[in-house]
Amino acid sequence: MTEGLTKAAARNIFYGGSLFFFLVFAALTAHSHYYIVNTSTQPLTDSVRQGKHVWEQHNCINCHTILGEGSYFAPEIGNVWTRYGGHQNPEGARMALAAWMRAQPTGAPGRRQMPYFEINDEEMQSLIDFFEWTDAIDTQGWPPHPAG
Repeated sequence: MTEGLTKAAARNIFYGGSLFFFLVFAALTAHSHYYIVNTSTQPLTDSVRQGKHVWEQHNCINCHTILGEGSYFAPEIGNVWTRYGGHQNPEGARMALAAWMRAQPTGAPGRRQMPYFEINDEEMQSLIDFFEWTDAIDTQGWPPHPAG
């Protein structure tokens, strides 16, 4: 004849199991934090913060991706500073990015077009500062590029 688990034994199993899994969770959390690295090499300036605010205010992520996050309707913004030659010619890249954004929409029929936003010069420079800051993030190979 076997007897069931007593209340005391069930309580001890519950508390012991809860404590065990809490300790496992805490250990895994500490282990994960050990591998976190600082991926930004540039300081987060007021201009970069304002550029991020402009990015969010105009919902740019509804069309663009930034470091692989967002919509895939328009080009990736995380590396736009590199694509416009910002590392070789920063002033030229600033002028080209500002001119391109101010020229939108192009009016070309049948093409995807960026809407025109009323962005003043200060907001435009802050947005470009945000693009430059984002481009400098060490993404550790993310997002991956297709092989071939």
